[in-house]
Amino acid sequence: MPLEIAIVPAGQWGTALAVPLTANGHRVRLWFRRPEEAAHFRRTRETRRLPGIRFGDGVTGTERLEEAVAGADLVVLAPASQGLRQVARAIRPLLRPGAILVSASKGLEEETLLRMSEVLAQEIPEAADRVAVISGPNFAVEVARGLPTGTVVAARDPKLAETVQDTFLTPRFRAYTSDDPIGVELGGALKNVIAMAVGVSDGLGLGHNTRATLITRGLAEMARLGMALGAQLMTFAGLSGVGDLVLTATGDLSRNRQAGLYIGRGGTLADFIRETGATVEGAPTARAARELAARLGVEMPITEQLCRILYDGTAPEEALLALTGREKRTRELEGHHPPAGR
Repeated sequence: MPLEIAIVPAGQWGTALAVPLTANGHRVRLWFRRPEEAAHFRRTRETRRLPGIRFGDGVTGTERLEEAVAGADLVVLAPASQGLRQVARAIRPLLRPGAILVSASKGLEEETLLRMSEVLAQEIPEAADRVAVISGPNFAVEVARGLPTGTVVAARDPKLAETVQDTFLTPRFRAYTSDDPIGVELGGALKNVIAMAVGVSDGLGLGHNTRATLITRGLAEMARLGMALGAQLMTFAGLSGVGDLVLTATGDLSRNRQAGLYIGRGGTLADFIRETGATVEGAPTARAARELAARLGVEMPITEQLCRILYDGTAPEEALLALTGREKRTRELEGHHPPAGR
């Protein structure tokens, strides 16, 4: 049956998700932070974040949060990761009892080191058992254009995951389910860190071999941290792991890759953000991941070197070449066996 769905806020990624949702006959309400953006949408049926994509009558836009959220059966939360807590606090008193929450944000909260579903559980505890996450190799522009893609919906409750899967699933937006929200969320968050490092390498002109090595070893450290936090190893071999990592590290639409390229060519992250206005999720996530790794005793050398570039003033080439000069290892896959009993 058609659902009433709120997308909060109507950024590029959140708005793109309205395409598969309306293809399934659901009614979607977009919440715009600025009244002028809502007015532009009502006038043109387009958003400034996705020019050229026209939405039908099944999508409405408003600058009033209450109008977007009240009575919604399902709320898609898609702010930048560092802003999710504030958005969660704002929607809590507006939620219909029993509403499903879907986190589409990819990152770790820098101050608390929490995953996005953990932030939602803290801020909206009464809905903690109704939180699902969606993540995969999905550039927003391509989803909005209806190009074929795959993604993963994860929740501890298989029935919840399947309900959300059915809500999004179309012939062009293939959604799979997972019972490993930890792994799915960490894959979506940490791939931005590795993609930035790959961008730095490409900006320095270090070649295709280095790129492939960084992607592969980056996946290894993503999995190490994930397993230390209770994720399933095989999750990182799927769409929300290696799939999203390859896309973000090599695709020209990736803001994290573009930021890395800019830095590798001699620029700074601050200048990149100022010039493009882009949100670069890999930067705060790198610092959070480095802290998490230190607490858990997990080795994340690529993440560590990216942090040195971003926050410690280390020259990009010096940081990346330090990776190949590390102490030798006898086994490539040492430390990646699943815990006993899993």
